[in-house]
Amino acid sequence: MFSSLGYFWKETVHSLFRNKFMAVASILTVTLSMFILGTFLCAVLNVNHMASYLESQVEMTIYLKDGLTTSQVMGIGQRLKALPDLKAIKFTNKDQAMAEFKKGLGDQQGILEAINGNPLPASYSTSFSNPESLKNAVAIVSQYNEVDTVQYGQEIIEQLYKVAQVIRIGGIILIVFLAGAELFIISNTIRLTVFARRREIQIMKYVGATNGFIRWPFIFEGMVIGFIGSGISSLILWEGYKIVLQKMTEAGLVFIPMISIWPFVGYLAAIILGAGIVIGILGSTISLRKYMKV
Repeated sequence: MFSSLGYFWKETVHSLFRNKFMAVASILTVTLSMFILGTFLCAVLNVNHMASYLESQVEMTIYLKDGLTTSQVMGIGQRLKALPDLKAIKFTNKDQAMAEFKKGLGDQQGILEAINGNPLPASYSTSFSNPESLKNAVAIVSQYNEVDTVQYGQEIIEQLYKVAQVIRIGGIILIVFLAGAELFIISNTIRLTVFARRREIQIMKYVGATNGFIRWPFIFEGMVIGFIGSGISSLILWEGYKIVLQKMTEAGLVFIPMISIWPFVGYLAAIILGAGIVIGILGSTISLRKYMKV
C-alpha cells in the first residue's frame, strides 16, 4: 500500500512538472476564485456579526403620557422590572429630559424661547439580555394604557440584515460561477495529462493495472492543485484581514464591531482549503470520466 502511495505521489509530481504551464494556470485560477470566495465570506460574516452586536446593544425607550400620577409612573416602573431578561432600567422625568435636550443643543438653546412649558415626556430606558426578549417586551409594553410611544432601533438592525442577505445571495451566485471555472480549468489540465500519457495508460491496462491504480495519480494531481491554490489564497486573506484590522485601529474605527482575527481566519482558511481540495478532486474525476477510457 505504501509503495503504491509513493508511486502515486511520484507520478503526480512528474505530471505537474510536465504540464507546468497548465498547472500554474489552474493554481492561479483556484487562488483567485478562493480569494474572492473568502472575501465574500468575510464580508457576510462580519455584517452578520455587526448586526447581532448592535441588536444586543439596542435599548427600548418608553415615553409616558402626560398627566400621569406619581403612583402610575412608579407602577409602570414595577411592571417593567418584572419583564423577563431585563438587564437595566433608567427613569428620566420631564425636567431631566429638558436638561439633556438643552445640553444637546449647546449654543443654540435660544430656539427654546418660543416654546411654552416643557413638551418633553417622561420616559423609561430599558435594555435586555438578548434581542428576542427585547422584541417580546416591545410587544407587551406597547399595550400599556399609560404609554404614549415605544421606540427602539430595530429599523437599523433590519437594514443591516437586508444588506447581509444581498451580499449572501450575490456571494452564492459568484461562488457557483467560480467553482464552475475552477472545475473547467482543473479538468482541462488533467485532460491534457491523460492525453499525453494515453499510450502509457494503454500499456498499463494490457499488463493488468486496475482502473483505480491508473486513476489515483490524476486525482492526486487535482487535489494538489486545489490545495496549493486555496492555501495561497488563505495566506493572502489572513494577511489582508490582519492589515484591515490594523488600519481600522489606526484610523480610530475601533467602535466598529469586527470579528477578531483568531480563530475566525483559522476557520475560514480551513473552509477554503477543504473547498479547494474537493473542487480539485471533482475536476479530476470529471475529466477522467469524460476523456479517459479505462
